Amino acid sequence: MTDSQQLDSEHIAEELQKHVLDSSQVEEFLTQLAIHASKSLSRHGAPIHCGVTLLRHRRGDMAASSGPQAAFMDELQYKYDEGPCLSAARNGEVFHAPDLALETRWPEYITEIRDTGVESIMAVPFELLGEALGALNLYAEGRDAFDEDTRTLALAYAAQASASIRLAVRITELANTAEDLKTAMASRTIIDVAVGVIMGQNRCSQDEAFSILQRASNTRNIKLREIATRVVGNVAPGPVGTHFDG
Repeated sequence: MTDSQQLDSEHIAEELQKHVLDSSQVEEFLTQLAIHASKSLSRHGAPIHCGVTLLRHRRGDMAASSGPQAAFMDELQYKYDEGPCLSAARNGEVFHAPDLALETRWPEYITEIRDTGVESIMAVPFELLGEALGALNLYAEGRDAFDEDTRTLALAYAAQASASIRLAVRITELANTAEDLKTAMASRTIIDVAVGVIMGQNRCSQDEAFSILQRASNTRNIKLREIATRVVGNVAPGPVGTHFDG
């Protein structure tokens, strides 16, 4: 491995962490990761196109790419639900296809990409420790493009990138949790206000008022918050907010 390649490898983690802090969403960070990986792993005159696959349990899958070539190659894998990047993400193993003309795995996918110009693929799983499943997808326009040095660097890159992906996913999960909590509190507030309105109108208890609201929701097949909003809207000229807004 050359000194320049080793130098790039040593600075990957620091550079990717900067991208995490500069990105507002996981999708944005993954795109920056794919572009950075392409620049870091490509050699002069032999570009490597990069894609990133992230399979999340609850929030939905994500994908990003360094450019249209990698995006197309990744999208075909998702179309057929097979290919080296999906195999790497799901199995946690490295998958290397040095010559696609001789490749017999993933038959539908390989048949589809015969004329794309890509002749070698390497997919390296990320170590996400239960946060999600993912893989770094590398595509090259030449047979045997991933020699021993490049494979070693790709493994080192994926290992260092894994920590940054975990950080980005956790930051997003915390933001989502905070937003979900705020939404839930806002719903609780409007429902409580609506219950108070019904109590005043019907001179009933809090439990009786809530039952009236709930029956109206079930009878009309409308969400409880929407019914509550209508009730409050009939007596209040403006929107009802929470004290923690802003």
